[in-house]
Amino acid sequence: MKKVFRSGEFEKFRKLTLNDSRQAICESVNTFGERKTTIFISHNHSDLKDLRDLIGFLEEKFNVLCYIDSRDPSLPKITSGETAAKIKERIRQCDKFILLATNRAINSKWCNWELGYGDAQKYKKHIALFSFDTENEDFNGYEYMEIYPHIVRYYGDEKFLDGTYINPGYYVCTISENRTNVITPLEDWLSM
Repeated sequence: MKKVFRSGEFEKFRKLTLNDSRQAICESVNTFGERKTTIFISHNHSDLKDLRDLIGFLEEKFNVLCYIDSRDPSLPKITSGETAAKIKERIRQCDKFILLATNRAINSKWCNWELGYGDAQKYKKHIALFSFDTENEDFNGYEYMEIYPHIVRYYGDEKFLDGTYINPGYYVCTISENRTNVITPLEDWLSM
């Protein structure tokens, strides 16, 4: 199982422009009349390269719509209480919340505040951490992050407790109360 992804690992999905992701999310319907899942992606603004890769991966592979607050034209030019109020509104509007958990994001006051607010709005069922290039895999000093599900990758050589193989792919891994991993295919989690 892979829990921490390397910078550039999703480079082939990189979005050249993030303009669509910077717009306020309204209900989105695809060409077949199906509603798309919307995702608020909390991130440190210095992680734009990995953010472009992650958004491209999620939108291309799972047909979702991602929102980021980076340079959202509706947010105030100078950070203020109004900024926080609008971010709260965006988190509430989105179906899911993903933290792009890099070292910078883990140490960011804003990302931690967004995660806390996302917890209050979405709780664990609709929150996941997508860890990139962090040497702090155990979240030392930020142990509360251990309670959140993580997006992981299985390669097909891992087994369930009953001995059957786990299909290769991306999953949302939640630690149960008895400390075992409960996995949900990422595609299924996004449609819940």
